[in-house]
Amino acid sequence: MKPDAPLIYGLLACVLLVSAPHAAHLPVWVSVLCAVLLGWRAYLARSGGQLPPYWLLLAITLAGMAGITIGFHTLFGREVGVTMLILLAALKLLELRSVRDAAVVIYLACFIIITNFFYSQSIPTALFMLATLLVIMATWVHLQTGALALRQRLRIAAALLLQAIPLMLVLFVFFPRVQGPLWGLPQDAYGSSGPDDRMSPGSLSKLSLSDAVAFRVMFSGKPPPRAQMYWRGPVLWEFDGRTWTPGRAAGSGVALLDSLNDPTDYTVTLEPHNKTWLFALEMPTRISVSAGMTADFQLWQKSPVNTRLRYNAHSQLSYRANAEEEQFQLQRALRIPPGLNPRARKLAAEWRASGNSEEAVIRAALNHFNRENFQYTLEPPLLGLNTVDDFLFETRKGFCEHYASGFVFLMRAAGIPARVVTGYQGAEYNDLGNYYIVRQSDAHAWAEVWLQGKGWVRVDPTAAIAPERVRRGLAAAMPDSASLPFLVRMQSPLLLKLRYNLDALTNQWNQWVLGYDPERQFAFLTRLGMESITLQKMALDMLAGVALLVGLFAMLMLRRLTARNNDAVQALYLKFCRKLEKGGVVRAAHEGPQDFAGRAMRLKPQHTGAIRDITSRYLALRYGGQTDSGALSALRRAIAAFKL
Repeated sequence: MKPDAPLIYGLLACVLLVSAPHAAHLPVWVSVLCAVLLGWRAYLARSGGQLPPYWLLLAITLAGMAGITIGFHTLFGREVGVTMLILLAALKLLELRSVRDAAVVIYLACFIIITNFFYSQSIPTALFMLATLLVIMATWVHLQTGALALRQRLRIAAALLLQAIPLMLVLFVFFPRVQGPLWGLPQDAYGSSGPDDRMSPGSLSKLSLSDAVAFRVMFSGKPPPRAQMYWRGPVLWEFDGRTWTPGRAAGSGVALLDSLNDPTDYTVTLEPHNKTWLFALEMPTRISVSAGMTADFQLWQKSPVNTRLRYNAHSQLSYRANAEEEQFQLQRALRIPPGLNPRARKLAAEWRASGNSEEAVIRAALNHFNRENFQYTLEPPLLGLNTVDDFLFETRKGFCEHYASGFVFLMRAAGIPARVVTGYQGAEYNDLGNYYIVRQSDAHAWAEVWLQGKGWVRVDPTAAIAPERVRRGLAAAMPDSASLPFLVRMQSPLLLKLRYNLDALTNQWNQWVLGYDPERQFAFLTRLGMESITLQKMALDMLAGVALLVGLFAMLMLRRLTARNNDAVQALYLKFCRKLEKGGVVRAAHEGPQDFAGRAMRLKPQHTGAIRDITSRYLALRYGGQTDSGALSALRRAIAAFKL
């Protein structure tokens, strides 16, 4: 059987819907080629033209594979695989000659749906894919039935999807989880976001233009004030005159904390950022995942964070960090590139030569930022070779990386060990979910100085020029917030409430759907009363649940079918009784079908044969287990023909 035009249009809609979200990831020429192929197939379906010959399709296929190989330099990887699938699905429509070909296109569309979740697993993506699956199911129903109207096909498809929900829930809850994906994704499957381990003028100001979520935090007890929320990330030691980097660590130093106070426990749900470091409040002492800590208190794990990561952490907000630091580390914290920034060197030397203590030099630097008409801006001017001098004495406009870099350089020039710390500062409270949101716009850089007897002490020079940045956030600190993302600067209570509602929903989706990992699965099943949970037991419970659902569904369907049949039989019999009632034979409430038939035949002997026949057919259908549609139709005809 050849596919008809409505079926072809349905298949075109399927391929278009599953492919459209990939337009941002595919090469432009592939998107254009697929659009041409789909348009060509739609024209042929409308005009009734002949399909192209096989040799032409083969030539297009080979040319497409050659273009993919040249463009990607490989035939392996996520991007290549998705591109090939979409191109082959579009080409398959141009050789659509049988029902089997239509089924292949439907199966390809179902598979391409999965690839959309390689790029996004958000709620909007899931809803769009659900709508797409509805179209695919309606097309499949058309393939099986052919004659139904579009509304009927959509109704049947929706019913099938609804019926699949209980089975889906059983599989979701009980299917044994494994750590990581079921199949490995290539390196090109992961994006990169968040602070880098390199900081140069403009790097963090660009990041602050994004309102994307970096991570969410839920505190076990009373949360600390916003001004104390410094989320520690990469620590930068080496400076080449423009860029700060971690450098090469050496020595046997370890991270040591004492004089601990103000403990706090919290849970972090970290979005994937394709880097090895983790974020925690200064200073972290414990973390629930397998992670190490460097000598400069930076948390890291061996593999990049390529999936959403949830971990519990414990931090001390008051501390003394490495009060007995290695001499090598102190020497690292004093290095400055020779010959650069002479004016900054001179200023720092003057502060130190005046006989001031280290604390006094730090105060002098902060007062310099506060009193010399510095500006906090997301759009600082370009800097020349002597970046620190240009910033301190010429432009005096910068973002947090400018202030952190200039301050650390001044400290080192004054003989005070110092380093740059990057991460995030602050958080946005969502009272609907009782958690905090840290966004990319909260990216920040600050400084640490080493003082004898106190160890590494945090100093945030940004607070000297823009204290509102630390107390209330980035939007409050910017004189002109027009350059900030809309969601960062908006103040409308209605929009804020809507935003928090959406984020709370997203957070629940992340925690209970995307974050349903082995740990959470075991905890949930334990709360359900299951003990001694093993993979084998979960597999058996899953199979038992599936069998139970299938059995219940089968019983409901059979009962519904029987009830529908019995209702039709009873309705016909009542119609027969009403006809007799019009002829003067009224059925008593206590009278059964056989007794009533006997009395009716005595009162209407001329209709004995018809009354006996109708009653026999009714009893066979109602009580004799006869269910075939032919018997029901025969009863309907007999009653319709019965006349008194």
